[in-house]
Amino acid sequence: MEPSSRDGTRSDVVRIEDLLALMATLRDPEVGCPWDVAQDFASISPYTVEEAYEVADAIARGDVADLRDELGDLLLQVVFHARIAEEAGLFAFPDVVRAVVEKMVRRHPHVFAPDGALLPAGSPRREPEAVAAQWEAIKAEERRAKPPAEAGPLAGIPLALPALTRAQKISAKAATYGFDWPDPDQVVLKVREEIDEVADAMANGTPTAVAEEIGDLLFSVANLARHLGIDPEYSLREGNMKFTRRFDAMAATLAAEGRGLADSDLDAMEAAWRAVKLSETGGASR
Repeated sequence: MEPSSRDGTRSDVVRIEDLLALMATLRDPEVGCPWDVAQDFASISPYTVEEAYEVADAIARGDVADLRDELGDLLLQVVFHARIAEEAGLFAFPDVVRAVVEKMVRRHPHVFAPDGALLPAGSPRREPEAVAAQWEAIKAEERRAKPPAEAGPLAGIPLALPALTRAQKISAKAATYGFDWPDPDQVVLKVREEIDEVADAMANGTPTAVAEEIGDLLFSVANLARHLGIDPEYSLREGNMKFTRRFDAMAATLAAEGRGLADSDLDAMEAAWRAVKLSETGGASR
């Protein structure tokens, strides 16, 4: 859909209304796209999550042009959900915008007065400690206002989050109640304890028990990352990329020797892997 002015000529000015109109057309039962018309909240939810990951991927790669495109794809998902809701008489896109604006004003009393006016730059409410305390107090009040089924002490952490991220958020919220280790060294001991329990389950337990112990181990690792101020999802993503880079380089090393992966035994692959690591680290072992 080409953005156009009121007289029908093409315009370089693109408004959010253009995107809303585009989605309304795609969802039109008579002239729209059959695939778009057939979707509902649940069916497009995986695409929404995927688009958020693609935004994060573009940021990680430092690809600004791709980031622009991926942000557009993510915005389209928001508009898609809002359109489905509007058709069902639930809410519309302006309600989504209004809700998030009201929430951000409410959660930033160090920036906005109750009437939405900006507070002066020197306000004591802007002190970092005061900001953090205000934020948690406001979110706690919001949780208390929810129905009882959603108001447990660890409520409000989306189930659809990546498991490592959710583990970190769960442990961080538990820590606000004082349920936490005093320092990272204690968490390291817990990680080692969980490794031992995985080994014991492997020797004596069922596959279900092994899976449960691995879950406990991963939860403890996410806890350790939180104590160290590290995002476990980011760390694992970086680890995945490092492994992929080194595996590709290992395959290239073997190919230069006239061998493919299928033609190489584990010893040959290990030797090539070590050579790749040495070339990356300058001899350091990591």
